[in-house]
Amino acid sequence: MIFPAFYFGPISYFAELINAEEYKLEACEHFPKQTYRNRCYIQGANGKLRLGIPTQHDGARIMKEIQISQEYNWQKEHFKSLVSAYKSSPYFEFYEDDLWPIFEKKEKYLLDFNLKTIEFISSKLKLNLKLELTETYEKVDEKQDFRNHFDAKAQPIGEFPKYFQVFDEKFEFMPDLSIIDLLCNKGPETATYLREFNNKIK
Repeated sequence: MIFPAFYFGPISYFAELINAEEYKLEACEHFPKQTYRNRCYIQGANGKLRLGIPTQHDGARIMKEIQISQEYNWQKEHFKSLVSAYKSSPYFEFYEDDLWPIFEKKEKYLLDFNLKTIEFISSKLKLNLKLELTETYEKVDEKQDFRNHFDAKAQPIGEFPKYFQVFDEKFEFMPDLSIIDLLCNKGPETATYLREFNNKIK
């Protein structure tokens, strides 16, 4: 199976990842815009909030060559948004100290930054996710190709079990947000939620 490398990808992404026995993360694809590769969605005080990583427009179009733009301090802005959104969640304080270093170092390439976010989730949930990358772009069977499976602009597909969200009193349940939302609200139970979600959609 081949998966894209996302920036703190949505819940459905990690549910599929932990369900896959053999897979690689795509490094050689033509970089598609407006996807989870350089954006994620969290729940903020004013509703669903998009956190987008700015990229350089230097002609590079292969995923592993896409460089992050440092024209403004987006890392500080994103981390500040996470603190604002989840400081009152049950588990944010347990992850905050390890989350900040991800944003503190300025990575040159988007792929490297995304791999750090996947590694962070894998470590905190003890998932042992593999970070093996493709060396060339390969066409594979549709059932094995998850590169275009997750649409950041479409409504979530599937029935997501509800869990407590910080702004429950203000908004209806928001399904399939970034894995960060689930982690901050469910903590160690996040892995169990992912597996239960997998069982429900089969």
